[in-house]
Formats: sequence, structure tokens, C-alpha cells
Amino acid sequence: MKVRRPAQAGAFYSADKASLTTEIENCFLHKLGPGKLPKLHEGAKRKIVSAISPHAGYMYSGPVAAHLYSALASDGIPDLVIVLGPNHYGAGTGLSIMSEGAWLTPLGEVDIDTDAAKRICENSGMIDIDASAHVHEHSIEIQLPFLQYIFGKRFKFVPISMMMQDLESSRNVGEAIAKTIADRNALIIASSDMSHYEPQKQAERKDKLAIDAILKLDEKGLQRTVESESISMCGYGPVSSAIVASKMLQGLSARLLCYQTSGDITEDYSQVVGYMAAIISK
Repeated sequence: MKVRRPAQAGAFYSADKASLTTEIENCFLHKLGPGKLPKLHEGAKRKIVSAISPHAGYMYSGPVAAHLYSALASDGIPDLVIVLGPNHYGAGTGLSIMSEGAWLTPLGEVDIDTDAAKRICENSGMIDIDASAHVHEHSIEIQLPFLQYIFGKRFKFVPISMMMQDLESSRNVGEAIAKTIADRNALIIASSDMSHYEPQKQAERKDKLAIDAILKLDEKGLQRTVESESISMCGYGPVSSAIVASKMLQGLSARLLCYQTSGDITEDYSQVVGYMAAIISK
């Protein structure tokens, strides 16, 4: 079996199981986090269709991500998680999926749902099966330890890396996902940070414009705003795809769970990165 080894353990998050578990729990307990550990609601009838999560180092974005994963724990256990992330490194094809094997983190392996991955490719016609895009990419990897912490081994996943984030490509990916998981107990996670390396007030102003479009479930408006306002949101394509898929799957209610910046952690507000956590529910 092909196993994708962690590229960011020891950098973005702790490299051993005990330290990583403590680090994740500290994100939940952080003053900017939910303030308590999550409780898994195993019997819940799931309502969350998709979610948006940041992907910086846990010391920076972990408390914001913890708000999301607390909500996901309360919503019940999905069998399948589709994780969409931007391609930061330029490796692989424009839209790349890994279709077999497993991803390893310090918390263990997460199996890829091969059938779902291949069906997404078939339904898309634009996504390539290409593992090379995923070798070093952090945007998807960062989500897995949180998912493992709350769901254990009770889910499989499909990773999709998006170098192409234009509206047409994003809609294609979202539609392909929705067609594939329409009859599945599935969750979509779009991985994205918001404004990068701007003064706090400027980042907050720009990010609010993008967040407003997201909460309106307006993928076209989101992309137009990112372009017109020069917002350095790295995962606007994955978020656009999640919006498209959610609407096709009757996810019509969006809610912002948390927005913070790296400055809220470091208290240096001169050059910050914005982080948001949000859900789209039925």
C-alpha cells in the first residue's frame, strides 16, 4: 500500500503522538479557542455539509481550527471526508487527487477512499490522479491530526490539491464532489488561510469582504472580491468548490465560527495572517 508520509510533522505541528495530542488539546483549551475539549456526538444526525479551516502552524491557527473541530465533533461522525487544499508548491497537475493508499501522521494512518476518489475524477473530467502534488503540501495534511483526534479511525478521506482556482475549475470540482457524495455520509473541508502579511486593520477589512461573500454562499462574489481587493487568501478555490458542492447538497446555511489573526497570538499586529473557521449546514 502506498503511504504518504507526513511532510510537516515537527514543523507545523509536533512530531510525536503524545506531544501532538497535547498540542491539539491545548488548541481547544486556548483563550482564543473554544475553551474546552470537544465531545463526540456519536448518535447525531449530521447537518454540517462542509467546513472551512485554516492551515498554518498549530501555534498560530490551531485555536481557530479548534472552533471548527469542536463543532464537527458535536455534529456526529462522517464515513468520508473530502479535504480540498490549495497547491502552494507548484508540484503536480492543476487539479490533483491521490486515489489510493493512506496518509500517515504521528496519530496513525488515514486510508484514502479509492472508490470515491476515482468517482470524483470521473464526474469531473478535469481532475487528475497525481500523487506528486501531495508530497510536500501542508494545507491538507494540517487537517488530518485534528480529524484523527475527534473521529479516530472511523473515517476515510480523499485529498484534492487545487493549483487551478479559477471559477470554472472550482465549480467543476464542487459539482463532481456533490455528485459523488450525494448518497454518502460525507463531509467536505476546504483548507484556506485568509490575508497574508498585512497590517491587522487592513487584513480584517479585506477578510471581512471575503467572509461576507462566503456567508452568502456566493462563490462568484468571493472570487470577484478576492481579485478586485487583492486579497491574498490562498484557498479561495477550495472554498468556492465547497460552496458549490454544499448548495447542490442542500447546505444552505453558512455560519462563521471564529476569525482571528496571527497577531492575536503574537501581539505583533504589523504583519498578520488571517484565519477563519466556518461551517455550511443543511
